[in-house]
Amino acid sequence: MKKLIAFLSLAVMLTCLSSVVFAQDQAQPAQTATTVDSVTPSADTAVAPVAEPETAPAQESKSFHQMLKSKFIEGGAGWMAPILLCLIIGLGLCIERIIYLNMATTNTTKLLEKVESELQTNGVTAAKDVCKNTRGPVASIFFQGLDRYSEGIEIVEKSIISYGGVMMARLETNLTWITLFIALAPMLGFLGTVVGMVQAFDAIETAGDISPTVVAGGMKVALLTTVFGLIVAIILQVIYNYLVSKVESIVNTMEDASISFMDILVKNKNAKN
Repeated sequence: MKKLIAFLSLAVMLTCLSSVVFAQDQAQPAQTATTVDSVTPSADTAVAPVAEPETAPAQESKSFHQMLKSKFIEGGAGWMAPILLCLIIGLGLCIERIIYLNMATTNTTKLLEKVESELQTNGVTAAKDVCKNTRGPVASIFFQGLDRYSEGIEIVEKSIISYGGVMMARLETNLTWITLFIALAPMLGFLGTVVGMVQAFDAIETAGDISPTVVAGGMKVALLTTVFGLIVAIILQVIYNYLVSKVESIVNTMEDASISFMDILVKNKNAKN
């Protein structure tokens, strides 16, 4: 299921971003064929052409999206493609984690009430069914505890602690890979900057001149790769911080719910004794 969600997220990101970046230049303004009637001027009706005042072509205002796309293309495919790949894969992993963590969120108060009610009225098996039919790591931890209920409270506590560690590791899956792309995108941008500077100095050496037109190409590549690398890192960093805070919230909920769950088990065991 997790692999399917990751694959779908990656496919959606590839489709959207590729269409955004590469597809829109295809819309060329339609050239209307204009036909000019050729009229042979007669000697009697020949009129000297009137010179019309030249008007400067109106500059079309570009939207932010169009400007971003044009700058991305100007940066060069060789340097921009790896940065774009970092963004696509990083966003795919972020979307997979967002979906997984939202699905792992459980109303623990309601779950505890159901488990306690079933435990008092119908026994451990009914309480295990409630946990089995509830989604999320908290319900899985409760199920493991109830599964060892017959072996004593101490064994249940150890089981909850051990399985809680497993659930925490599952919540943090892929976060390490997201941090990799956060670090990799600006590093690729800085690498493009260094290469662009080298190209600029090579151009100066070849031309024997230091005019702006000689160094403009290399400097543009240098700055654009840095800008886009930092943009990718900022986007992924913001989402990563959201995911970390989400994991911490779920872990705190797991710990609080586990304490309440142990209290319920002890109370139920004392009531039976």
